[in-house]
Amino acid sequence: MTRGGRDKDQDEPERKCIATGESQPKAGLIRFCVGPDGMVVPDVLGKLPGRGLYVTADKDLIGKAAKKGLFSRAARQPVKVPDGLPDLVERLVLQRVIDLISLARKAGDAVMGYEKVKDWLAKGQAATLIQASDGSERGKTKLHAPEGERGFIGILTAGEMGLSFGRERAIHAALAAGGLRTRVVEEAARLGGLRVQTAGQVGGVTAMKDT
Repeated sequence: MTRGGRDKDQDEPERKCIATGESQPKAGLIRFCVGPDGMVVPDVLGKLPGRGLYVTADKDLIGKAAKKGLFSRAARQPVKVPDGLPDLVERLVLQRVIDLISLARKAGDAVMGYEKVKDWLAKGQAATLIQASDGSERGKTKLHAPEGERGFIGILTAGEMGLSFGRERAIHAALAAGGLRTRVVEEAARLGGLRVQTAGQVGGVTAMKDT
């Protein structure tokens, strides 16, 4: 598994992390580029023009790159780094995950709520189970994720999951197989890499039910 929180696939294109010097699949890295004003810009969609500078999806490594001038070294020019860059990257990747789950919901490829998720799992319609990191452990253990490395996501809080479904919070959700599900899983893996240092502390008070 890469440090960005996902398993390595030998067929994926690789890039070198400027903080570690190690090469790994692009999906486990955060792409940055330098704007016209010389400011380092996180490019979580990987679509901005210019040469890409890659850092493993790890807040400590992003902070290291910012503090030690590694962006300037890799860009071969003086650059400016925005304050709080690691937190900014986490927020951007989180929003990407929320948006993708919302797209899956609108396409009919995602459901929330214990009974709906349970039904999808029973019918084999669910390819990935999503459960809130701050949900009741007793309630979460009643549902079993589909087999396979992409069968479970547990990095989002109930409030964050709720944003994808237009609700206050969500504890249980499921994704059907398909392209959107693949993108959700990949982005969630990057978010997991960014949050690994605080795993188990995300979410605060336990959320009990989907609302």
